[in-house]
Amino acid sequence: MHQPVGTAIGNDEREVLRLLALEGGLEGELKISCGALADRLDASNQTASRRLQRLESTGYLERETVVDGQWVTITDDGEHVLRSTYETYKQIFETGRTVVLEGRVTGGMGEGSHYISLPGYKRQFEDRLGYEPFLGTLNIELEPDSVRRRQATTALEPIPIDGWEDEDRTYGPAVCLPAVIETGDGERYTDAHTIAPERTHHDEDKLELIAPEKLRDVLGLADDDLVTVHVGDR
Repeated sequence: MHQPVGTAIGNDEREVLRLLALEGGLEGELKISCGALADRLDASNQTASRRLQRLESTGYLERETVVDGQWVTITDDGEHVLRSTYETYKQIFETGRTVVLEGRVTGGMGEGSHYISLPGYKRQFEDRLGYEPFLGTLNIELEPDSVRRRQATTALEPIPIDGWEDEDRTYGPAVCLPAVIETGDGERYTDAHTIAPERTHHDEDKLELIAPEKLRDVLGLADDDLVTVHVGDR
């Protein structure tokens, strides 16, 4: 079963992934011994073994035990953990403001298509985003690490969508941010935006995206597919 990225491991296991990657674990099978790994970790053989077992049980590592050690391979999900950590440090030490979030495609409630079609919003999308959005949003449930990292998007320069009113009611303001969506196969869509009410009651683990096309169709996405969203990127 495909494990959600960021599930059930801590910094100790992440350090093991880092060490294995430095030894070439992202390029293919790597032969190691618990003793050698324990020396690198300054820990006991039992501790090194437990951490490897944890990485294997959560789907971030594949292992095959042999007489004189074991062959290990970092899985795609394990690589995603490393990339997530890398992106976090890159935001601290490198210039440029891009927040990288990961999550899985999920179904929505159908409210997005209604609000996007309202004339008071629609005109602003065309003027400020440069396109008329497809009538619907791509809904993403963020991975735990990305829920925490999402706070960094508040430092980005938003594209405001003003509130407005008609004869029946008042509609609140929203904010958009440019976004690039990357699928697990490496396909990228560059003309999307995140959208959220300025004062939202939505869960922080939910991300909504709009674009001039139906993103599910263009990118061939289905529920539970893993995507990476580069917010602020262009």
